[in-house]
Amino acid sequence: MDQIRITGGQKLNGTISISGAKNAALPLMIASLLTRETLTLANLPRLADVAMLKRILTNHGVDHSVDGKRIGQDVLTGETVHFTAREIVDNTAPYDLVARMRASFWVIGPLLARTGFAKVSLPGGCAIGTRPVDFFIDALRKLGAEIEIEAGYVIAKAPSGGLHGGRIRFPKVTVGATHVAMMAASLAHGETIIENAAREPEVEDLAACLNKMGAKITGAGTPTIIIEGVRELYGARHAVLPDRIESGTYAFAVAMTGGDVLLEGARENLIDKPIEILRKIGAEVTITNEGVRVSRNGHGLAPVHVVTEPFPGFPTDLQAQLMALVCRADGVSTIRETIFENRFMHVQELARLGADITLDGQVATVTGVPRLKGAPVMATDLRASVGLVIAALVAEGDTMVNRVYHLDRGFERLEEKLGRCGADIERIAA
Repeated sequence: MDQIRITGGQKLNGTISISGAKNAALPLMIASLLTRETLTLANLPRLADVAMLKRILTNHGVDHSVDGKRIGQDVLTGETVHFTAREIVDNTAPYDLVARMRASFWVIGPLLARTGFAKVSLPGGCAIGTRPVDFFIDALRKLGAEIEIEAGYVIAKAPSGGLHGGRIRFPKVTVGATHVAMMAASLAHGETIIENAAREPEVEDLAACLNKMGAKITGAGTPTIIIEGVRELYGARHAVLPDRIESGTYAFAVAMTGGDVLLEGARENLIDKPIEILRKIGAEVTITNEGVRVSRNGHGLAPVHVVTEPFPGFPTDLQAQLMALVCRADGVSTIRETIFENRFMHVQELARLGADITLDGQVATVTGVPRLKGAPVMATDLRASVGLVIAALVAEGDTMVNRVYHLDRGFERLEEKLGRCGADIERIAA
C-alpha cells in the first residue's frame, strides 16, 4: 500500500483549486440510471470512490466516456464525463461491489423506479458507526414498493402500475435516504412529500440536476421537499458543486500551519459554520470573487467548543480535521459528535503524535500542546486520515501516514495540492 510522508514545519502559501464534491458526485452519477438519455457531469472529481462507482454503474448497463484531458495546472481539477444508460442490463447490485462503497446501495431507488425491480446487497463501507438501511426501505415502501430482505439482499418490487406518490417522514435527518427518495419519487405517479428531509447542499445539487432532467422538485434545501412525479426523465448537463469538506479541510490546514492560501472556487455559503469556527480559533477569512482566502500569520490558536450537526451545523465530516487543529490550541477544546457513534478512531493515532485527548462517550476533550512530533500513523477512515495529515504538517520531523487509500477515496491529489503551497509532502509507492 502507498504511504504519504510529511515533514512538518512549513507554512502554506498559494492557491488550492477546490474539486467537485464527492458527496454530490456519487448521487448525481447514480441519477444517470433514471433516463435512457445522456447525463453529462462536469467538475467530476478524480477519486477512488468515483472510479469504483463508474465500474458499479457499468454493471447495470451505464456507458461512460470522458472528455479530453486538460494539461498544465488544470490537471488538478475535475473532469467531464458523459453517462448513458440506454438499457438496464442487470437489476442486481452484488455484495462484492456494494460492500466496497456504501453509496452504491443508492442504486436501489433508480433501478426500482425505472424498471420496477431491484435486488441490492446490504452495504458495507467505513466502520464509523451504524448506518442502517431502515430509512431507505421505509421510504420506498411509502411509494408502494414491496420489499423483502433475503440472504443479505434487499429485494424491492414496484406495483404493476409503478411506484406512486406518498408522504415520507424521516424520524432522523438522513442524507442518503433523502437522495434515494427523491430519485425514486421523480418517476412515481403523483405527488410525494418528504418531511424532515436532509438540507445538505448536496441534496440541493441533486434536485437541481434532476429538475434539469425534467423532474418537478421544489423545497430542496428545506426540511420539506415536494416531488411531482413525471413519466420520464431526459438527458442534461450539470456541474458538480465545489466540495465543502475539501474547502474546510484545506482551510483548517492553513490555520494549523500559518500562511495565506486562496481556496479557489470555494463558496462561503457552503462553509458558513466552519468559517465561523476558524475565526474564533484565530484565522483570518476573506471572501473574494475567486473563492475564500484563509490566513494566519503570527497569531496563536484559541480553543473552541463544537457540536457536530446536520447542515447547516458543523459537519461531522470535518470533525477529525478540527480535532487535529485544536491539538495545538492554547487551552482546552471540546468536540461533541452527534452524527456517528464511532467516529473518534483517529484519537489514538493523534496521540501517537503527542496530542492530549480524552474521551467521555461522544465528547472529546482536547488540551492543546505546544508541539507535536512525527511518528508512523495509520488512517482508519477517510476523514480521519486527512486529520492526521493536518497534524503532521506541524509535527516535528517525519510522519508516515499508512493506509492512504482512504485519502484517495475523497481527496483529489491531496499531496500535489499541498505540495504546490509549500508543504514538504510526498507519496511513496508501495
